[in-house]
Amino acid sequence: MSRNFDILQKIEGIPAAPHAMPKARPPRTSGHAKDRNGRSLADDEVMNLVQRVFILPGIARAPGAVAFCGVYAGDGCSWVCAHAGEALADQGAGSVCVVDANLRAPSLHDYFRFDNGEGFADAAKDSRPMHEFARRASGSNLWLITAGNVGREPNGALNPARLRARITELRGDFDHVLIDTPPIHSYGDAILLGQTTDGVILVVSSNSTRREPARLAKENLDAAKVPLLGAVLNKRTFPIPEVVYRML
Repeated sequence: MSRNFDILQKIEGIPAAPHAMPKARPPRTSGHAKDRNGRSLADDEVMNLVQRVFILPGIARAPGAVAFCGVYAGDGCSWVCAHAGEALADQGAGSVCVVDANLRAPSLHDYFRFDNGEGFADAAKDSRPMHEFARRASGSNLWLITAGNVGREPNGALNPARLRARITELRGDFDHVLIDTPPIHSYGDAILLGQTTDGVILVVSSNSTRREPARLAKENLDAAKVPLLGAVLNKRTFPIPEVVYRML
């Protein structure tokens, strides 16, 4: 059964989504993109997602590979995936690899302040071991595989058999694999990538995603036999200050 989570992303000081972050920052080869000082309400909600999906006591077999997909572009899926990867790594639950498989609009290299060098698109066509495409985020057990050299035809990197083999390899290299995918109603990539994982976290925006498209997204996942592990209501806001909300 899937679980629902609120991710209160549009709180003061929390960026709305990777694509909305400043693009003028010079890229670097390692390190986090965010100031991790202090915890926000968004941090707490992401930690709730991570604990209930990946490390909640009593789960016989926690998922090893999970795909994150939005209903439409702008739902904040990439932000949720990246933040969940950081939170999971901070829990010391083993090695974590975040994969930017959104070859249509890659953004995780910006979030983590990496250059978008060789990455997932290259690995899908290459015979080198997958771990050679992963780069460690500074001072943690968190790794990133950027989208890489996508080229003009992203579909060329999406051979189903090849993808399944490469994701299986990542499962052997890392304890947890979190995959950011394109929005489900824009491309078929999310379904294809979801079929290589243990399930999908569906990200919907409280400000723009309508009930019917969200319902149709779930039906498409069910038809493809892709388990829905949870749904995130992203960008939800409250008419009360955060300090008061924490006391409720």
